[in-house]
Amino acid sequence: MTILLILGGFALLFAGGEALVRGSVGVARKFGLSELVIGLTLVGFGTSLPELVTSLRALDQGAVGLSIGNVIGSNVANILLVLGVAALVMPIVTSPRALARDGLVVLAVTVLFALLVWFDLFTRLTGILMVVLLVTYLIGSIILDRQEGSEAGHMHEEESETIETNDPIWLAALLTVGGIAGVVFGARFLVDGGTAAARSLGVTETVIGISILAFGTSLPELMTSIAAARKGKADVALGNVLGSNIFNILGIIGVSAIVFPFTLAGGGSVDASAPLEVAAMTFEAATSVVTWTDMGALGLSLFLLALFAYTGRKLARWEGAVLLLSYLVYLGLRFDLIPAIGG
Repeated sequence: MTILLILGGFALLFAGGEALVRGSVGVARKFGLSELVIGLTLVGFGTSLPELVTSLRALDQGAVGLSIGNVIGSNVANILLVLGVAALVMPIVTSPRALARDGLVVLAVTVLFALLVWFDLFTRLTGILMVVLLVTYLIGSIILDRQEGSEAGHMHEEESETIETNDPIWLAALLTVGGIAGVVFGARFLVDGGTAAARSLGVTETVIGISILAFGTSLPELMTSIAAARKGKADVALGNVLGSNIFNILGIIGVSAIVFPFTLAGGGSVDASAPLEVAAMTFEAATSVVTWTDMGALGLSLFLLALFAYTGRKLARWEGAVLLLSYLVYLGLRFDLIPAIGG
């Protein structure tokens, strides 16, 4: 039953996410929105909606580990898994200038996220501030990208153009509504299945969040990036991943904290392995559902991305293999299949 719930969740999240993006882009085009705005907002939001709904569902069930693990795991998977697989399919030629701004924003919001984890500050006020930052980023990006000759603007336009649709507006609207429904039910099945898997496997909910849930909710980014790589639009694959990671931290964590303010401090049924000592709001040591391994994987993924994509202007197949191997090592460490250093 657990496997069926997880597989059903995967299928609905993927199909729902695809239908939502196609439908919303179709509606937006009928109303005359520019490809730049569509690529920067609807495509990024659409591919991140599975993570958002899944995280909200997990928090509603009191499964903080599943929720935060889903966000961390998705951001790690976007770089190490999604880009790794895309590079294996087709080496990715990059444009550091076009990716510079979004890359710096990803670095900044990841540092912000690390600080929030350290101080356990996932309050409603924090959530509001994060959503404000996201809206500010989107508005600022649209203004900057509309400048003539903007490489970043051209990249975001290409992001939208990868979504090929010419559906009548009634069908586009139906796909949008159906896609939302698919994502909602898919998230429900995946969270229920993930919770049951954590109990049966004897691992923490966070481990299930960074693995099963993160893989399922990252499927839209994976398929979009592979399709972009095959079409020779490699910078679109990178842009999609960077945009998704920004949405994941500012949008998903932000909205989640607004709707369900939460704490990472261990308690109740939470049994975090290799706990990270955090200075909670009381500045007392507390056991967190997030570990040093999780934060290290986030940092490593950004380091490897900068090393491969920004310095060499190309993500070669062997570099994609390194990214993919790093992802497998991360999962091995979190499932205790690989002994940790000093452990």
